[in-house]
Amino acid sequence: MRRNHSTTPRTPRILGSLLLLAAAGGFTLGTAPTAQAAAPTPLDRIVPAPASAEPGGGPYRITWATGVDVDDSAEVRGIGAYLTGILRPSTGYRLPITTGQGGGGIQLHLAQGDFGAEGYRLHSDPAGVTITASAPAGLFHGVQTLRQLLPAAAEKKTAQPGPWQIAGGTIEDRPRYSYRGAMLDVSRHFFTVAQVKRYIDQLAMYKINELHLHLSDDQGWRIAVDSWPRLAGYGGSTEVGGGKGGYYTKAEYRDIVSYAASRYLEVVPEIDMPGHTNAALASYAQLNCNDVAPPLYTGTQVGFSSLCVPKDVTYTFADDVIRELAALTPGRYLHIGGDEAHSTSHPDYVKFMDRVQPIVAKYGKTVIGWHQLTGAHPAKGALAQYWGLDGTSAAEKAQVAEAAKNGTGLILSPADRLYLDMKYTSGTRLGTKWAGYVEVQRSYDWNPGNYLPGAPASAIQGVEAPLWSETLKTSADIEYMAFPRLPGAAELAWSPAATHDWNTYKLRLAAQAPRWDALGITYYRSPQVPWPKS
Repeated sequence: MRRNHSTTPRTPRILGSLLLLAAAGGFTLGTAPTAQAAAPTPLDRIVPAPASAEPGGGPYRITWATGVDVDDSAEVRGIGAYLTGILRPSTGYRLPITTGQGGGGIQLHLAQGDFGAEGYRLHSDPAGVTITASAPAGLFHGVQTLRQLLPAAAEKKTAQPGPWQIAGGTIEDRPRYSYRGAMLDVSRHFFTVAQVKRYIDQLAMYKINELHLHLSDDQGWRIAVDSWPRLAGYGGSTEVGGGKGGYYTKAEYRDIVSYAASRYLEVVPEIDMPGHTNAALASYAQLNCNDVAPPLYTGTQVGFSSLCVPKDVTYTFADDVIRELAALTPGRYLHIGGDEAHSTSHPDYVKFMDRVQPIVAKYGKTVIGWHQLTGAHPAKGALAQYWGLDGTSAAEKAQVAEAAKNGTGLILSPADRLYLDMKYTSGTRLGTKWAGYVEVQRSYDWNPGNYLPGAPASAIQGVEAPLWSETLKTSADIEYMAFPRLPGAAELAWSPAATHDWNTYKLRLAAQAPRWDALGITYYRSPQVPWPKS
């Protein structure tokens, strides 16, 4: 917003010039905050909330003399390059990357310590900022915290006036859960590689580490399979509403996987079976029990399609698809769906899952299935993804809890809490409402550790926020439904339960808005959140 100069006190021109020079980092006017140099962001203003934040001492200020010192490894240098790639355009500083220089500036170093696989320690004082971790993922997550400690203008792609201060003190941080996921449905509407990468960057900001890609459904098949080429070429040729659809070549899928890995996200591919398979059935008549291929489908109904469980070709198909997809995917998991198989009898469903789960294991992956998998025989080590509601029947919840007691790990995605495609209110233009309206507080205000009655807390591997795309066509659509709920899901997965408090969270969430504005992220300005004035 432009300032109204008719009501703004004038200052001598030379003083104004000096203040601008100070803001650019040319010299320091002193430690007292000024109108031009706002106080740095407090250490406890971060989302997700850190495990421990102890303020102390003066801030560090990034200037033209700042460098980024890293360990002599390609991976740590890559994290340094990622950080400087964000900060160089906005600060206008060179921020050279050095190795083993020590001293001040920004330090990114691996060291022994009680950090775990993803934790980190960030210390800031007037001499510099040091991020220490046991593994590169921890350094990367520490860099996300450092980003939030800087002014939101640091995210912009053009030079900004600064100053660039990081509050003094120490953050010690590590995640509550090892699985912190987000799902993107690229089947109902297809999203390009660039659109998926944009979402990956947004997920990484909040320390999400699993990207679940829903690659097949009734409306479209989105990954090339050499042994069954019509799956992508024909089955991927449309989408909800009759658009042209699309699919990822193997090279494009590898590109997504590689890009996600550079942001410390693991890709979890999903091929939904035995239901949600019309795109496959339309592509190959032999997958149907009557050997007749149905037409392509562009609507939004569910539960009407099923692979033909008695046919041997069904398992040749499953083996080929899983083999090719596993070879493309370095991550640990392969999701086989299993939800809403209303056109598959229960005995056939159990038979199908009993035959397909070992195929996933044969190709070196761990099975994930939607929680209906617990009605069959979950394989040893399998994960079940719970997507029920608060009001789901006690019997269904008990079935999932019993599987958890018997060793099945759980990923929690309750639809009336974490489905990001649910409308916020009756006035929300996008999304659906079958699970109810999900405002920001409802999405945030629950505890994964005790959510599912009877399920051992030790069985909860984490949480995931799915985003189904029946009504979503653009990146702006994705963002509007994900923000501001996605950061809350990330906090549920990362932060200690003791930090969970809506009244303090909504203030930290509101403080994210200028950063989203700087990044061009579209978001819903919920009336439940005290957003800063524009």
